[in-house]
Amino acid sequence: MTTPSLNPPTLDDIRAAAQRIEGTLERTPTRHSATLSEIAGCDVYLKFENLQFTSSFKERGALNKLLSLTPEQRKRGIAAMSAGNHAQGVAYHAGRLGIPTTIVMPEFTPFVKVKHTKGFGARVVLEGATLTESFGRANQIAQSEGLAFVHPYDDPVIVAGTGTIALEMLADVPALDAIVVPIGGGGLISGIAVGAQSLKPGIEIFGAQTYAYPSMYDAIKGASLPCSGQSVAEGIAVKAPGELTRRIVTERIKDIFLVGEQEIEHAIVQLLEIEKTVVEGAGATGFAAVTANRDVFRGRKLGVVLSGGNIDMRLLSNVILRELARVGRMFSVAIAIDDRPGVLARIAALVGEAGGNILEVSHNRMIDDSAKSATLGMLIEARDNDHAREIRAHLEGAGFAIKERAET
Repeated sequence: MTTPSLNPPTLDDIRAAAQRIEGTLERTPTRHSATLSEIAGCDVYLKFENLQFTSSFKERGALNKLLSLTPEQRKRGIAAMSAGNHAQGVAYHAGRLGIPTTIVMPEFTPFVKVKHTKGFGARVVLEGATLTESFGRANQIAQSEGLAFVHPYDDPVIVAGTGTIALEMLADVPALDAIVVPIGGGGLISGIAVGAQSLKPGIEIFGAQTYAYPSMYDAIKGASLPCSGQSVAEGIAVKAPGELTRRIVTERIKDIFLVGEQEIEHAIVQLLEIEKTVVEGAGATGFAAVTANRDVFRGRKLGVVLSGGNIDMRLLSNVILRELARVGRMFSVAIAIDDRPGVLARIAALVGEAGGNILEVSHNRMIDDSAKSATLGMLIEARDNDHAREIRAHLEGAGFAIKERAET
């Protein structure tokens, strides 16, 4: 993936970008979270980029790039490649500006992102099993149709647009001494690093990636961890970082942390439950890295960028249910019972006595045991893991054998 210029943007470029986009984009808030600060052991200030109109920081770079095009380029149109957030930012603002747009999106892109991109008026081409394959197809379309290509991250104009986040964060909280940023291709963290360190040279910038896609981590640390598989943070599932962004990250970033899928899921639920804000997997990766590395950030004034909130509702429901199961607030049991009147009522009474709430019940008589036996399956709500163990113990104490135990 190449870039039209390998010159990083300057603070003046970022300030110019801020002037261009002012009044069109949301000037998102940077807010202190007392509860998350207590959890993380440091002062956490959240930058709510999920509150942009298309629910992602990507609008900043996209609009800055579109406004930099010549009248002839705008007339002919543009092409772009994206797994979703860049696509929506480009499509929305290109539609407002009357610029014809073609977006190539990978085949795995969540439906909600495809739907919204089409809704903004873009022609969407679903092609490629990976971002790299989609990038190649987008380049082909741009070249064959004479379209300007709007890169998702490896472009100094795009990077300058993302750098406006740093200007706002330090204007809101000048005392910040570190910022944690999710990394995909590296455009977001590059712009924030240039902007923040130009204004405040001592501030440290940390990156966060998933174990599934540690591409920038590999590039910076000389590692060779594989980049593959499914991730709840598909927005940063990038196999190859940008050329320009890799250089900026090498020069300016303090460290990059890798986080696992369960840590990201936990962060999504924490942000939803505590801050009442919906954040996608990529957007929650920064806070996941903070809680996984408390000793690094203990006592510091820390900015955490919530880069986006475009998460599919089915995926979000799965994440919530999985988290409830992990902490014991929902668990499943299978109990061997005699198939006779009154047994189900007795078990339900025992669960109630222990303070549990039965959410689902299933009766399975198609088993290898006696025709007078059955397996009773129940999904039970509890307060936490300790309470779940108490409910199981109460059932077992009454003589019921739990055949299976859900992991909590």
